[in-house]
Amino acid sequence: METMPIGQVTRGTTGTNRLRRIDRWIASHPAFRRAADPLVVDLGYGASATTPLELYGRLARIRQDVEVVGIEIEPSRVESARSAAILGVSFVLGGFEVPLPHAMERAGRRPAVIRALNVLRQYDESEVPAAWASMVSRLAPGGVLVEGTCNEVGRVASWVDVTSGGPQTFTAALRLASLDSPSIVAERLPKALIHHNVEGERIHAFLADLDRQWRYNAGLAVYSPVQRWVATVTALRDEGWPVLHGRSRWRLGEVSVPWSAVAPMAPPSAPKG
Repeated sequence: METMPIGQVTRGTTGTNRLRRIDRWIASHPAFRRAADPLVVDLGYGASATTPLELYGRLARIRQDVEVVGIEIEPSRVESARSAAILGVSFVLGGFEVPLPHAMERAGRRPAVIRALNVLRQYDESEVPAAWASMVSRLAPGGVLVEGTCNEVGRVASWVDVTSGGPQTFTAALRLASLDSPSIVAERLPKALIHHNVEGERIHAFLADLDRQWRYNAGLAVYSPVQRWVATVTALRDEGWPVLHGRSRWRLGEVSVPWSAVAPMAPPSAPKG
C-alpha cells in the first residue's frame, strides 16, 4: 500500500551545474566510494531532471555501477522527469520517507548517500531533526545524508553530513575567483544553523574568524585566490579551529569542521537512525 509523501512542495528552482560542488563532495566521500551498493538518492530535485542526471554523470566517473534515484513530492515533476530517464537514473514520487522504485524495495536495497539540497529552507528549524531522522533511517549501514543549501548558480554552498550517529561535519564551499568575504555563506547556511549566526554562537565565531583571516591574507591574492584561501584555512587551523582534510580539498574552495565546532549552543535533539 502506497503512503502519502512526507514533506512540502518546494519552489522547484534548479539549473545546470547548480549542485556541482556537492556532487564533487559526494564523489569523494567514503560512504559512496566504499559502498557495496553505490545507490544514491537526489531528494527534492525540483522542476526538471537536471540535477539527478548531472549527479549520475559525475559519480559514474568514479563508480560505473552507481545508480541514482530522483525523488520529488510533486507528481507532475516526477512524470516530466521520467521522460528524461536514462539507464542508471530513475524517478519516483515521495518525500522524507525516501521511497525507492518497487524492484529496489523488494530487493531490500538502501541508499549509500542521500543528497537533500535546498529542501529544508522553507521549514522551521524545529522540524529539521525529524526530517534528518526520517532520511537517515533509510540509509544503508555506513551511509550518509548530505543536507544543505546553495545559491541559484551554485557558487556559494554549505552542507552537513548526517549519519546514524547524528550530524558529523559542516562544510562551506565557495567560488574563490569572485569571493569578497567568506561570510557570504551565512545567507546559505543549512536550516539547522542559519538562525544561529549571531553573537555568542559557534557558527558566528567561525565565520568571523574566517573573514578576518581572509582579510589578513589579502596580499596573497596577487598570486591567486586559491593561495589566499589555503593560507586562510591554514591560519584557522593554526588558531585552534579543528579544520578537517588538507590542501587538496581546501584548494577547491572548501573548508570543513566537525559539527561540534559550529553546532548551536542549545541544539535540537540529534536524529537516531
